[in-house]
Amino acid sequence: MPERAQVSSVEAIESFRSRLVVFISAARPTLDEVSSDVMRARIWLETDQRVYWEAQLKKRQRAYEEAQQSIFSTRLSSLHEEVSAAQQMTARRAKAALDEAQNKLRLLKQWERQYDSLVEPLVKQMEKLQTVLSHDMPMAVAHLAEVIRLLQDYADLSRPIGSNAPPPPPTSTSDDSTSSVPPAGLGSAPDPGYQGGDSPV
Repeated sequence: MPERAQVSSVEAIESFRSRLVVFISAARPTLDEVSSDVMRARIWLETDQRVYWEAQLKKRQRAYEEAQQSIFSTRLSSLHEEVSAAQQMTARRAKAALDEAQNKLRLLKQWERQYDSLVEPLVKQMEKLQTVLSHDMPMAVAHLAEVIRLLQDYADLSRPIGSNAPPPPPTSTSDDSTSSVPPAGLGSAPDPGYQGGDSPV
């Protein structure tokens, strides 16, 4: 069993933390844009498209009525003119355009009724992801920064003690008895029994 944890690469954790920061910076604006698209789609259905197709319905209804009236007037003419192919074609086109407007309005009403039930579950999932990106992910980034700091401190403490310490000073191996030897040139030590007089030879 190892005596200490094996920390191989703090740089790998730092690289992951940096990539996580980049991901958060890119993902949050994307989700905000999707949320805006959802709101714009609702407005587009309930206002723009409804107003447009209601106006088209009235316009095409008048065009169809005019085409029908033209055919009816021709048939009632005192000259008993036959309805021309152009009049019939105009009436058919006006009827097709009118049918299209009616179908569009019917689909719009259907979408308005089903919009919430179809889109709301997806919106809730997106809101959960927004919470993760705005709250959980930043906390994870902060936690990784703290982990990196602790691992760096741990790596400093795990270095062998004295690996960078200066070498110890050399120790003396001389004998204490040599400390009483006088320096060279001073002669031998005097005889303790010497009483004075001439210097001993």
